[in-house]
Amino acid sequence: MPADDVIRSQRLELPLLSLDQLDRLAAGDGASVGAELQAILPIPWLDEVRWLAGMRAQQLRLRPADAPWLLRAILLRTTEDALQAIGYLNFHAGPDERGMVEVGYTLLPEARGQGYAIEAVRAAFDWATSDRGIHRFRASVTPDNERSLNLINKLGFRQTGEQWDAEDGLELVFELERP
Repeated sequence: MPADDVIRSQRLELPLLSLDQLDRLAAGDGASVGAELQAILPIPWLDEVRWLAGMRAQQLRLRPADAPWLLRAILLRTTEDALQAIGYLNFHAGPDERGMVEVGYTLLPEARGQGYAIEAVRAAFDWATSDRGIHRFRASVTPDNERSLNLINKLGFRQTGEQWDAEDGLELVFELERP
């Protein structure tokens, strides 16, 4: 995988998943994708990412320009210098007409509360700003998701509205402008 397809932070690597990898994950083949990423992809991670991999693969076929913005595994560097999937991060699409991208992320329950989500989001925002010139970010969060509300508050997001999501119900909409 080309180095520019991997966003790195202090403890994490966020490799961009290719269309082929997305298709294989959607089909339930985590073994070959894990081997390519040189990472352990636990069953709970595979179960969590399978539906999104299928959705993002379809999106990529319809809008190839969205490719760099889509699904990335959140891989933790362990003490043995191995990588283990602990979550995923993606932007919902490429930049909109305002030059804004919306971020989404999920961590496995055992990885929560250790600062990995904010580290991954900051690294992705730094990449979007430095490599793609993006300074506007959006996040939509259900009102009962205290962890995500805390994270976006720490990042400096401001609530700009609400929306209804067919799967998640009521979501609060937040935006952030970075210099």
